[in-house]
Amino acid sequence: MSVRSNTSGLKSNELFERAKQAVAGGVGHDLRLGHPVPLYIERAAGARKWDVEGKEYLDYGMGNAALLLGHSPPEVVSAIREVVGSGFHFGNDHPMQVEWAELICSLVPSAERVRFVNSGSEGTMLALRVARALTGRLKVLRFEGHFSGWHDGVGRGAMLPFDQPVSAGIPKASLDTIVLIPANLDQAEMVLKQDQDIAAIMLEPSGASWGTVPLSIEFNRNLRQLATSYNVPLIYDEVISGFRYAPGGYQEFSGVTPDMSVLGKVVTGGMPGGALVGKSDIMSLFDFTGDAHHDRYERVHHLGTFNANPLAAAAGIATLRQVATGEPQEHADRLAARLRQGMDDILVDEGAAGYVYGDASTFHVYLEGFSGTHAETREQMITDDAAKLKGIPGPVVRAFQKSLLTGGIDLLSYTGGVTSAAHTDGDIEKTLPVFRETIKKLLNDQVIARLA
Repeated sequence: MSVRSNTSGLKSNELFERAKQAVAGGVGHDLRLGHPVPLYIERAAGARKWDVEGKEYLDYGMGNAALLLGHSPPEVVSAIREVVGSGFHFGNDHPMQVEWAELICSLVPSAERVRFVNSGSEGTMLALRVARALTGRLKVLRFEGHFSGWHDGVGRGAMLPFDQPVSAGIPKASLDTIVLIPANLDQAEMVLKQDQDIAAIMLEPSGASWGTVPLSIEFNRNLRQLATSYNVPLIYDEVISGFRYAPGGYQEFSGVTPDMSVLGKVVTGGMPGGALVGKSDIMSLFDFTGDAHHDRYERVHHLGTFNANPLAAAAGIATLRQVATGEPQEHADRLAARLRQGMDDILVDEGAAGYVYGDASTFHVYLEGFSGTHAETREQMITDDAAKLKGIPGPVVRAFQKSLLTGGIDLLSYTGGVTSAAHTDGDIEKTLPVFRETIKKLLNDQVIARLA
């Protein structure tokens, strides 16, 4: 028997009116608030999705970067379908959990042991608990602009102004555990030298907000040396970069191995879930020894009703088997490089004050808002200033996203996105003319600046 939704057939405006009454904030995720209403998607396949009005979008958001293989890849759908009939939640461990953990360990350099969680935010929260248990210290050293979830333990630093809480309701005591600096090695060493209470360094290794503010391999290598010198655990937030930059994530791509890593999105094949992985001696903090005092007071306590649930495990295993070949990454990387170059050429052709950058299968577009002053050359625009790269004026971002949406192109967030194994050369050919028309419109409407 099918169950027909009582929202079937409703259009976006009607759905949003109902959502504003029933859903707190009107949306399920702050970044989904739309232009002028959220997208309400009915179905997706490959690199495309369709909204309730039947409009087709070429998708560069790919489930917040979770879908390296694309929407509804047959192997993953088949794996979920095979499992669901046998029970989608047991409240117990199951054989696939072991297989999934072993597969992760075979791919990720820092993954000697695995602990499953239900989201990337849960993973970073658990990573900080483990680091504090390991070191007996309290604080986390973070870099401006880096996003590692929505919980209080990372409650400032992700959004401008960086020194202010990201939300109402975060206790000052939590904010006081966060030491926030620009991504600068000299400043990092100064903090480590002066503050003996640093329990961990946690960062997105590709750079703030999935590389919006990029970091170099050399920076990561030198930070690894600093962390080792001062005996501070280094934690990589690889929720987006994990498996995308290489089968073993950014750490394989860079050759730099952290002490712990947080995985999400791709690790579950796009299903809800995540994992904290790390070196065996660190992850032994989860072990039961049989000693009552140790097991109550000296080990890391961790629960989670849906940890490694069968559906996530099945999707994760099916996805990682393909990820292990490196072929999805190679395909997505090639298309992203072509897209980045094509977009950048258009900005040059149109004389727009902006540039395109990114690594692996990511792309980011920096655009200068229209004002009395702007860069005279492209070289003057290129920056590693987190406030500038994450501070593109809101009207610019909204106009850019809205124009692309009108042309059937959906992004991940801000002014960037990701490619997948499901994207094609034809998709790039379709995207670039829409991008050109968007840039022309923004220039003509004096939303973005021209180079002098």
